[in-house]
Amino acid sequence: MNDVIERIGELSGEFEPEIIALRRHFHSHPELSWQEERTTDRVQEELLKLGIETVHRGYGGTSSGLIADIQGGAPGKCVALRADMDALPVTEENDVEYRSRNEGVMHACGHDAHTAALLGAANILMQIRSELRGTVRLLFQPAEEAGDRSGARAMVEEGALHGVDAAFGLHVASIFPAGKLLYRRGPCYAACDVWNLTIEGKGGHGSAPELAIDPTPAAFQIGSAFQTVISREVSPRDTAVLSIGCLETSSKAFNIIPERVKMVGTVRTFERGVQDAVESGMRRLSSDIATAFRCRAELDYHRSAAATVNDPAMTDLLIRAGTDLFGPEAMVEAPLNMGSEDFSCFAEAVPSTYLQLGTAAPDRPGTHRPHHSAKFDLDEAQLKRAAAIHAAFAWTYLSR
Repeated sequence: MNDVIERIGELSGEFEPEIIALRRHFHSHPELSWQEERTTDRVQEELLKLGIETVHRGYGGTSSGLIADIQGGAPGKCVALRADMDALPVTEENDVEYRSRNEGVMHACGHDAHTAALLGAANILMQIRSELRGTVRLLFQPAEEAGDRSGARAMVEEGALHGVDAAFGLHVASIFPAGKLLYRRGPCYAACDVWNLTIEGKGGHGSAPELAIDPTPAAFQIGSAFQTVISREVSPRDTAVLSIGCLETSSKAFNIIPERVKMVGTVRTFERGVQDAVESGMRRLSSDIATAFRCRAELDYHRSAAATVNDPAMTDLLIRAGTDLFGPEAMVEAPLNMGSEDFSCFAEAVPSTYLQLGTAAPDRPGTHRPHHSAKFDLDEAQLKRAAAIHAAFAWTYLSR
C-alpha cells in the first residue's frame, strides 16, 4: 500500500469520532432545499477551524452552499469533491438522541453523512497537504432534492467549477452491504423528467353525464396508454420507466363530474434518444386520446436532471484508490440505478465519477430502510470510509 494512502486510512480512523459527531449535528438540524443557511454556517465554521477559507458562499440567490480550496504543496490540476446538504419534508420516526429537531424535516437520504464525510476528508487532506500536487476544491452543495431548481445546476452556472479539471462524489446506499464501494463506468443514475398533464372537459351533475364532457375516462385511457410507450415504442434493449405519482380531479364531491383531471409523474431514462421518444409518445397519445373523448389535454414536460455518466478514466482512478485503501474485495461493480442525481450537472461539465457506499449493516435492521423513509438510518462506521475515499481519490488524481 502507498504510504500516503495508508496515512489517509489511519487519519480517517483518528477523525472518526468528530465525523460521527458532525453527522449527528446535521441530522438533528435538517434544512430543506435552498434553506441550508445554518448548515452552511456550520460547514464554514468547521473549515475555518482547519485553516480553510471559503472562496465563495451563496448560490441560487440564497446564502446556502459554499466552495473552498485546499492548495497543495506543489502546483498542479484541480479536483472537486462534492457533498449535498439538503434534507427532505419527512417527519422522522427514529427514536435516537440525535433525531430531527425540525418537525416535518428529516435527513432521510443521507446528505447529513455526505456533509460530515466531506468535512472529514478536508481534515485528512490538510494533514497531507504537502503531498498534494494541485488543488482540491470542496463543493458543499445546496438543493439536490429541488428538482428543476437544482443546486448543482446553479453552482455550475455561477462558476463553482471554474478552474476545475475533474470531480468526484458519493452517495450512501442502504440497499448495499456496509463497506462495499459500488462503482460503474458510463451511465450510473438515470435522467429524471417531471411531467404534469391537465385534461380539460366540461363539468356537470353525476346523474346527467350526457350534459357534461367527462375528462375522467380520458385520464384513465391516457394513463394506461402511456405504458405502451415503454412497452411498444422503446426497444427492449433500452431502459425506461414511466410512473404516475398523483391523479386528482377538480371535484371533491361524489355527485359532480369534474371540469378537469390532473396527473403528475416522472420518466427515467439513460439515453437521450429514448428520452425524446418517450416525451414524443406521451404528447401524441395525450392529445389524440383526449380529442377522442371530446376533451383537451395539455402536457407540461420538464427535463429536470440529465443522466449521470461516469467517465471511464476517472472511474478507473477511483477503483485504484479504493483498492489501495480497502482492498479489492471492497470494490463492486454497481447495477444501473433508476434514481437520479443532479451530480450529473458536474459530470456534464468536467470528467467525473460517482460512487455508492453501502451502509446496510447486518446487525442493524434499521440501516436497511429505504431512502426517503421516516425510519431511514445508516451504519455510522462507514463515515470514516466515506471521508477516506474522498481524500484518496483526490490524492490519486493529483498524483497521476
